[in-house]
Amino acid sequence: MKDFLLLLRQRLVDLLDVVVGKRLHVLVELAVLVLRDRSIFLFLLQDLLDVVPSDSEEQSVLRAIDFSRLPRHVAIIMDGNGRWAERRGLPRLMGHRAGRRAVREAVEGAVELGIRVLTLYTFSLENWDRGAREVSGLMRILEQVLREERAELKKNNVQLRTIGRVDLLPEKSRQILEDTRAYLAGNDGMILVLALSYGGRAEIVDAVRRILEEARVNGALPARVDEELFARMLDTDGLPDPDLLIRTSGELRVSNFLLWQLAYAEFWVTDVLWPDFRRKHLYQAVYDFQRRSRRFGRTR
Repeated sequence: MKDFLLLLRQRLVDLLDVVVGKRLHVLVELAVLVLRDRSIFLFLLQDLLDVVPSDSEEQSVLRAIDFSRLPRHVAIIMDGNGRWAERRGLPRLMGHRAGRRAVREAVEGAVELGIRVLTLYTFSLENWDRGAREVSGLMRILEQVLREERAELKKNNVQLRTIGRVDLLPEKSRQILEDTRAYLAGNDGMILVLALSYGGRAEIVDAVRRILEEARVNGALPARVDEELFARMLDTDGLPDPDLLIRTSGELRVSNFLLWQLAYAEFWVTDVLWPDFRRKHLYQAVYDFQRRSRRFGRTR
């Protein structure tokens, strides 16, 4: 809670710094001192944002968001790195490297909003079929990002979790991943989920295998196999299903991502290529999400 309040206080100060003088800085400090729970803070945050003028697209969208109706879980298909590089006459790996800033923007933006879970489709099972040079380069980028961003993730109170067949990653990548997870183990803020060596169909197959393995160990199949039991066998056990799926680069497909979990997710697609994705796009996606009517198959 303390880290959450400090982070939001700093974000408020950053927003207000270019607008007003010392009086609102003092107001932010006093607000943090007297608050006792997050819901009150978010209520006050909305009031404070009302005084921020719409002199930037990011601030304008941020001021329009209802902080009491945020999606619990946002998932992102980070697409377009290769096309971004090709349009600039650069090697594909340069596009992947350029996507690093977009990852930071998405993570920090989600933390600022108060999103509980952020899942990034980082490396799919199908990506293993790319050229050995590109795959090797992607693993090096993953390792570099984990090493260099872990301090900032720690500062932002972010937890780290993975889904997918992580055992297929190179040993060095797995070790750095585990070291980063251990480094962040004491955090209790937003859960950052990296989908690595992940495929939605493979996850479902693996869930069935786990059910059968438990049956073998116990000597009998479970008395009842239902959605609740099956969900517990998935890699995402314990996490809420995504409320919002964001896809960059304008493609209209799910690409074997979270096939079970996306049953009632709202889709938000942008033509922006992943390296150009910024927190303003995340804010816009959340704002548009809040304007939709989610019926879950029911009528109203």
